[in-house]
Amino acid sequence: MTRSFDGRPVPTEVLHALVDLASRAPSAGKTQGWHLVVLQGADTARFWDVTLPDERRSTFRWPGLLRAPVIALPLADPEAYVQRYAEPDKVRTGLGDGVHAWPTPYWTIDAAMAVDTLLLAAHDAGLGALLFGVFHGEAQLRASLGIPEHLQLLGAIALGWPELAPGAGRSANRVRRTPTEIIHSGGW
Repeated sequence: MTRSFDGRPVPTEVLHALVDLASRAPSAGKTQGWHLVVLQGADTARFWDVTLPDERRSTFRWPGLLRAPVIALPLADPEAYVQRYAEPDKVRTGLGDGVHAWPTPYWTIDAAMAVDTLLLAAHDAGLGALLFGVFHGEAQLRASLGIPEHLQLLGAIALGWPELAPGAGRSANRVRRTPTEIIHSGGW
């Protein structure tokens, strides 16, 4: 994950190619119930003004992150799934009865798969990318960007050309679990 960017803009055709690949991620019922609000140029400054106020910037560990030329906000749309599963070919599932009918929120899963595909595609294109949480100012951000209330914000994606910066994230030295720690053959 890239936490420092050199600030060069990402060409529109590159951004569109990444989103095109992300749109091919698995989607329950081919609902494709996710959206991206893409911020570039001065709009990225508006994002940071809301989510990282000045009083927190002096102690922010990753100042190079603020140079990301693209901030994309992935949004999941639960209503799209309810509508899709109320259609004739899916109505028998009962999932079109409302969000409450879904034992697993596939809108979140599908949007996350699209985000993961976008992150991998960005890396493959030579870009740096970082998915991070929006822990401050979400309501103000949503209002300023006109994001409908029913959409679920998954976080934010910083995209751009990576700048080599010293220091790794606090989690960089954590050991990855081995397959034998992950796999439960034949049951738990």
